Amino acid sequence: MSSAVERVRAAYARIAQVDRPEVWIGLRPQADTEADAAEVDAKAASGARPPLAGTVFAVKGNIDVAGLPTTAGCPSYAYGPTADAPAVARLKAAGAVVLGTTNLDQFATGLVGTRSPYGAVRNAHDPAYVSGGSSSGSAVAVALGIADFALGTDTAGSGRVPAAFNGIVGLKPTYGLVPTEGVVPACASLDCVTVFARTLPEAERALSFMTTPSGRALPPLAQRRPGPWRIAVPEDGQLGELDEGWAEAFATAAARFAEAGAALVRVDLTPFTEAAALLYEGAFVAERYTAVGGFVDDHAGTADLDPTVAAIITGARDIPAHRLHADRGRLAVLRTRAMASLGDADALLLPTTPGHPTLAEVAADPRGANARLGRFTNSTNLFDLAAVAVPAGEVDGRPFGVMLIGPAFTDDRLARVAALLATPPQRLAVVGAHLTGQPLNGQLLALGGRLLRTTTTAAAYRLYALDTVPPKPGLVRAAKGGAPIETEVWQLPAEGLGALLAGLPRPMTLGSVELADGTLVPGFLCEPEALDGAREITASGGWRAALATGWPAPRPADEADIRLGPGGTFRTRS
Repeated sequence: MSSAVERVRAAYARIAQVDRPEVWIGLRPQADTEADAAEVDAKAASGARPPLAGTVFAVKGNIDVAGLPTTAGCPSYAYGPTADAPAVARLKAAGAVVLGTTNLDQFATGLVGTRSPYGAVRNAHDPAYVSGGSSSGSAVAVALGIADFALGTDTAGSGRVPAAFNGIVGLKPTYGLVPTEGVVPACASLDCVTVFARTLPEAERALSFMTTPSGRALPPLAQRRPGPWRIAVPEDGQLGELDEGWAEAFATAAARFAEAGAALVRVDLTPFTEAAALLYEGAFVAERYTAVGGFVDDHAGTADLDPTVAAIITGARDIPAHRLHADRGRLAVLRTRAMASLGDADALLLPTTPGHPTLAEVAADPRGANARLGRFTNSTNLFDLAAVAVPAGEVDGRPFGVMLIGPAFTDDRLARVAALLATPPQRLAVVGAHLTGQPLNGQLLALGGRLLRTTTTAAAYRLYALDTVPPKPGLVRAAKGGAPIETEVWQLPAEGLGALLAGLPRPMTLGSVELADGTLVPGFLCEPEALDGAREITASGGWRAALATGWPAPRPADEADIRLGPGGTFRTRS
């Protein structure tokens, strides 16, 4: 593992190599960041290594970093914060070093990354295309390998659209989990501080140091039924016009989730898209005027105000209060319909955007191109939902991304579902209490397991009835006297298999089980010393057949034995 100073030097070398000055608004002098890194290294040398030691991060230019001006993408708005925003301070306390503040769509108003007097931020993969906004610089700093992670904000999708366009991960947490003090508001009732990283674990790790236990009352989330993750996808034809190749890329991503064991269910997307239109076409945009409208009015016509941003904000000045109340009522109806449509689904899967425009296309139609990008993202914060955006392949050599959206406070669940795209599923051979209909089968279902097929082992195994609660068999490979044993092959998410094995009790162990067709699959075996006094039931051909004979008599397991956690309880009777 490199030292913090070495990591800082590598970051500045990368900054020079990529030559993307438009990424930054306030890049710190290298000597200052090296001094911070040296303090981190000193703590590590003393035995008190901070958990994020050796990492560097960037901060969107509307979030306070002490010692750097907060501009929100507007030079004349700049002020000098005397303290870090809490989100920044917590990451620094954990050992991460700030490189600087990044460019953005001015006043966080936009999804394109071009609305800034500091220059349009070009896409990390194809400079002819937009980087996505408003958190453009932060996303590109990560995608180019400069920063390990970066902070953005998300009101209408600004923490997700740039992630999709640059092939990285964007986490938009539940509103309020990360404090927004020290953040220039766009719409204060909707704004969320977000995280970009190249991988999901890196993003989650950074987010874990920023969160605050919510003072909000947790909504009554329905208890999950045992079974695979349930992912909602829109009904046919509801995605609307997409860029060429994007419908196929989305279908491929949905199929990958299904192959990983998720159950796909169709939902009506209409309330989501109708609410998305309300964010800018309705009265909610008035909150942007509340945030910075006075400043924009006072500086009308000045060179450092982006004209598109200024027009959006000043256009909200005279919206009557009755329109806002009417839109709030309309939103409440749409949210009720949307949540009913989702039902008990764990997540809604959508393309992050309908397409990816070029810089020229945005310049030709700045408001129209931007509005199209928010079709799927705008409703998330209006509906008080959590979201994660993840890469899902490429179209024409450029990144394609999807997002998973779920109810407030299901952030961890969404990340677990999203991980299915990154990690191939694993197979598991079971011969006993995890078989379909047996007491511990619910563990496989709760971990996202899916039955692939029923077969037998090769004729090289012996089966024993162990003295346990609930009753379990022990499978061992034998040099002689073996026979085919009935086996189910299940598919589990890799993390599900890991969770199951983490609690696997002795004398059970994991090993390779040879199936009748000669393939080797991980499966449950038994340590030989546990077989003393156990009755051999190989001749039955399998555990269910042995139970059908009436011995050993199956006894109901207690709640601890069949809990939906990993491993089950192995208990020897006296």
